[in-house]
Amino acid sequence: MHHRFLDAYADRDGFLQRLDPRVKITAVLLFIISVVFTGPQSLLMFLGYALILCSLIVISRMPLSFILKRSLMVIPFVLMVAVFVPFFKKGRVIGGYSFGVLKLTLTYDGLEVLWNVLIKSYLSALGLIMLTGTTKYVHLLRGLEKLKCPKVIVMILSFMYRYIFLLEDELDIMNQAKAARTAGGSRWFHAKALANILGHLFVRSYERGEAVYLAMLARGFDGDIRTLDEHPPTVRDFVFLGIMTSILVGLRFLGKR
Repeated sequence: MHHRFLDAYADRDGFLQRLDPRVKITAVLLFIISVVFTGPQSLLMFLGYALILCSLIVISRMPLSFILKRSLMVIPFVLMVAVFVPFFKKGRVIGGYSFGVLKLTLTYDGLEVLWNVLIKSYLSALGLIMLTGTTKYVHLLRGLEKLKCPKVIVMILSFMYRYIFLLEDELDIMNQAKAARTAGGSRWFHAKALANILGHLFVRSYERGEAVYLAMLARGFDGDIRTLDEHPPTVRDFVFLGIMTSILVGLRFLGKR
């Protein structure tokens, strides 16, 4: 069972790892908001955001390969949504393309929208990776709770991350049992077996959820997340947040010139 996925490098002795989770959450939210409200023509501001992320990567002591691998996962999903925008957005035409009876027209405005979606999604994903990669998941949830995030959302995130690995293990065990009991057969036969596996997995998940809920009630769980090592904010935390805020505000003023 793989218990470390998001916070694989949260135990490293880096500067970001020692910061208060609430400070990191606030800084990342400010960064994402700044990125989202930046115009697509503000190339200098996007360069500034990239330099901020590069600096954070250095002081986080996380491998660059880990960050790039995680961040590139967002590109296919963004392309699925925005890849056809350049062909349907009205504006100055670059060229036309025909695919049989289908005729598409590429526009500059459409390419600008595609660029806007891609760069903002990628920068935001990098910011979230920096947050989750340098913060233990339980501390991240505790930080969200202290920032008055709704308890329902915090609980959903907690159980989703804790039990996704257990469900993955059960699915692997059921898939191995299927492979040991079947040899050959048509595609329909295997599709039917897979449907049965998914049905059993749903039933097992429901039963496990009921058992976990009853066990939590028996132990007096009241919805609060408690950790043994609290992170009281220090001067270092406020200095970091102040520097990040000042840089982002400075970039906004620079972009308006």
